[in-house]
Amino acid sequence: MSLTSNTNNFQNLLVESKQDQLDTIRIPDRVNLRASPRSRQGSPSQSPRLGPSRFINGEKSGASFVAAELLGRLWRGRKKQSKKVKRKGGKVWYQKKSVKGLLVVIALVGLFFLVNWFMLLRLQDHRVGLHDGSSRNSSSVSVQGKVKKLSKGKRQYNGIYGRMLAFAAHALAEGQNKREPKDLWQEPVVPASAWRPCADQHNWEPSEGKNGYIMVTANGGMNQQRVAICNSVVVARLLNATLVVPKFMYSSVWKDVSQFSDIYQEERFVNSMIPDIRIVKELPEELKSLDLEATGSVVTDIDIRKESKPSFYLKNILPILLQKRVVHFVGFGNRLAFDPIPFQLQKLRCRCNFHALKFVPKIQETATLLLERLRLHAARPGTLDHYLVGPRAVSAMIARSDRAAKASRYLALHLRFEIDMVAHSLCEFGGGEEERQELEAYRKIHFPALTELKKTEKLPSPAMLRSEGLCPLTPEEAILMLAALGFNRKTHIYVAGAQIYGGKARLAALTSLYPNLVTKENLLSPKELEPFTNFSSQLAALDFIACTAADAFAMTDSGSQLSSLVSGYRIYYGGGRMPTIRPNKRRLATIFLKNNTIEWKVFEQRVRKAVRQTKHIQSRPKARSVYRYPRCKECMCLTD
Repeated sequence: MSLTSNTNNFQNLLVESKQDQLDTIRIPDRVNLRASPRSRQGSPSQSPRLGPSRFINGEKSGASFVAAELLGRLWRGRKKQSKKVKRKGGKVWYQKKSVKGLLVVIALVGLFFLVNWFMLLRLQDHRVGLHDGSSRNSSSVSVQGKVKKLSKGKRQYNGIYGRMLAFAAHALAEGQNKREPKDLWQEPVVPASAWRPCADQHNWEPSEGKNGYIMVTANGGMNQQRVAICNSVVVARLLNATLVVPKFMYSSVWKDVSQFSDIYQEERFVNSMIPDIRIVKELPEELKSLDLEATGSVVTDIDIRKESKPSFYLKNILPILLQKRVVHFVGFGNRLAFDPIPFQLQKLRCRCNFHALKFVPKIQETATLLLERLRLHAARPGTLDHYLVGPRAVSAMIARSDRAAKASRYLALHLRFEIDMVAHSLCEFGGGEEERQELEAYRKIHFPALTELKKTEKLPSPAMLRSEGLCPLTPEEAILMLAALGFNRKTHIYVAGAQIYGGKARLAALTSLYPNLVTKENLLSPKELEPFTNFSSQLAALDFIACTAADAFAMTDSGSQLSSLVSGYRIYYGGGRMPTIRPNKRRLATIFLKNNTIEWKVFEQRVRKAVRQTKHIQSRPKARSVYRYPRCKECMCLTD
């Protein structure tokens, strides 16, 4: 039985990728690995397969074709003009001198405008070639080289918020000895502490997994892969299948070859899931030789609608599993719904995320060093350290600590401002024409579907996107938010994330206002970081631990998987004492748009009100992620 292909047009692709940004980055890899017969059935215009279509090979494309047409028309027009001039010239000899002089003037003026027009078109064509031709005809490496060259220039990033940053600096200097607002470092304890973890309780018989084998090759970064792992566990239980330990797809963006056992404790994961499902490390010998694509066993993200219900898997995937004995999910990004889903399956999801997945000792030990230095070597371990780095690492931390040292609180800030996020947002961030060229070059390499969409559809302007709160918060906006909330200038701030777009110049606003701002690169020596070089998922695991263990955590993008998983983990194990700042970007956008006129006191009041409204304690809203909102009867128990 074949699976119906759910091909989407470019508009749907854009909407879906806005909800799951890092998932979209891996589209090129997904396509390379999954050229299944079903995926070829969609029309070329609707398929997310990237690269040239077989229907347009050999033709000129895009702006080059348009420029060639314009030049051709210009040349034909010039030939016609010259013929007319010659014909007119032949008649002029038989007319009066006054008429002859008038025609000469008209001809000269016309020639002047014609030459100007021609030169303007030539300049436009040259610019088009710079924008479009290079990315189509050269390798991604060469274009990335150009992007790097563009990014080397020094930029004044605080130009948009120079006035507000000056106000913030003055306010922080005046308030150094003032007490911070009480709610900065705490949640509403009583309602929050009423929930306690209980997803580890089992009350069903283990699945025999006799209907076949499920393989998963998960795309995305470490956080997207974590979600895919737990969703695959649930699908395996639903279909009474045996799960093969998931694999991770290689990404041309991150270039990370890490697999499951490089990040998570594989044996612990397998053993933790024994009461629920059967897990094996590889397929049995008799199935290894099967060509899964040829047999129709490969199922891609094109085949499965995002957040599909369990009924979809029972109706469409189970028959393939029973017939072929193997189903291989490729991608599997957010392909299982959160509602409606049976109670015990939802609980299994939570058990996988909060109990079964533990980081390998290499990551735990390095993260322990990170936490020690963030807390200035104080003896007191954090509330969540035991769950994040394990009891052995906590004991080592206490043994190495300075018992006389006073523990230092720290705030973790996840700046979701890497170039992939910035480019995909279609927003502008104060870098002018140089920034626009750099981001457009990046889109052509990593988001070609988005580049094509811009040519065929009228997309919202950067100003409109910003007014609707659809742009990622810049480092300047994030630091202004923290200052307005009342965080003292002496606050220790850990900045999580990959390479911030704009580099050190972009972080200058943060360090000038908060000198105790650090990253993992500041706290760990090159030798300590060396084992993680070129392993972005393992580096992301260090950020995950540092953010989850923080005394307070501030996210800048609610759609980020890291922020979502971190905030959920803090809720699950935090006992109501691990506050998370979740800004409403749309409300903040209306405040930031008035940065040229608003006074600091008014700005402060409005930011505090906007953030305070997001700090109320609530149970999981319907259809929302249990990884982010574990306060629900499937994951946690509500005490009296």
